[in-house]
Amino acid sequence: MTEKRDYYEVLGLSRNATADEIKRAFRTLARRYHPDVNKDPDAEARFKEINEAYDVLSDDQKRQTYDRFGHDGLNGGGMGDAGFGFTGFGDIFDAFFGTSQRQQAAYTSAVRGDDLRQDVEITLEEAAQGVTKGLRYTHLETCDLCEGSGAQPGTQSEVCSTCRGTGYVRHTQNTLLGTFQTTAPCGRCRGEGRIVTAPCSQCAGAGRLRRTRERNLKIPAGVDTGSRIRLSGEGDAGLRGGPPGDLYIVLHVQPHDIFERRDRDLYCEVPISFPLAALGGQIEVPVIGGVEKLTIPEGTQTGASFVLKGKGMPELNGYGRGNQYVIVRVEVPRKLNHEQRQALRQYALAMGEETNGDEKGLFGRLFRGDR
Repeated sequence: MTEKRDYYEVLGLSRNATADEIKRAFRTLARRYHPDVNKDPDAEARFKEINEAYDVLSDDQKRQTYDRFGHDGLNGGGMGDAGFGFTGFGDIFDAFFGTSQRQQAAYTSAVRGDDLRQDVEITLEEAAQGVTKGLRYTHLETCDLCEGSGAQPGTQSEVCSTCRGTGYVRHTQNTLLGTFQTTAPCGRCRGEGRIVTAPCSQCAGAGRLRRTRERNLKIPAGVDTGSRIRLSGEGDAGLRGGPPGDLYIVLHVQPHDIFERRDRDLYCEVPISFPLAALGGQIEVPVIGGVEKLTIPEGTQTGASFVLKGKGMPELNGYGRGNQYVIVRVEVPRKLNHEQRQALRQYALAMGEETNGDEKGLFGRLFRGDR
């Protein structure tokens, strides 16, 4: 008995091939080796081998079994030579043309409404504390006059004579492999299966109306740019009795003049004077919702960072807060009065430094005749 080849090898695929790659490989090989096209004596056996491999690898459950146990794992599953993995001619038809006969019933079934998106801007303070915003949005609603049927009250829709209520029509196609039938939504009833002879006066037969609604939106503390809030059932109404979609609110936190946000932590820069940096002291720094006292130690250098624990952003839907980091920048005054200049010169003298206008400088010594 000839040993079966690996199914992935049969289709020329790697073991991590996607479902689309499996289908494309099968279509290519099936066209090449179909006995009606390929007159090679081995074509029929090759075609059966391709069908069998595709049946296993295109079925998630069978594929998992095959990946774990190989051909032996499938022997008890009723896969004999007679089936070659296909449950009927419709599967081959689907593999070649991408349209399954099982789709026919879908044309007249209920369809869920579309999801919608709306962007909302908030401030950093609102993101930190939570806020309730007035929301105005537009969506499709089921017509309350005809209750979504599209027909004027007191009248009824009629079965489409073209598709006989199925919502689809068949088209015959002659190919090298024989005669095939394809299905498509009926153009007369647009896949509905019924024709509205007296359209609803309110929705003009559409069964849905576009309306604007207003409501309050509660935004929790801790949200960030890109956070989403789902309003269930506030999207577009469904078709043929299908459920409505959802409305997704996408939040955008505006840039702040003082704070820079990094996840839950906040960063800000605060200017301090040279005397304060040298001698130390206390300053007030801004925090979300107010100010906080910060002690500056003696000898603080520009760029030094201080932490205010728990003064950052709150955890979204959780507990705790981030920290606030304060970076100090020592400022050099641009203009000084006479007293301030004198005081700084005295400091420079004490430090043994020479400054502009210092009589101990080179030019000062020359004018005094010092040697």
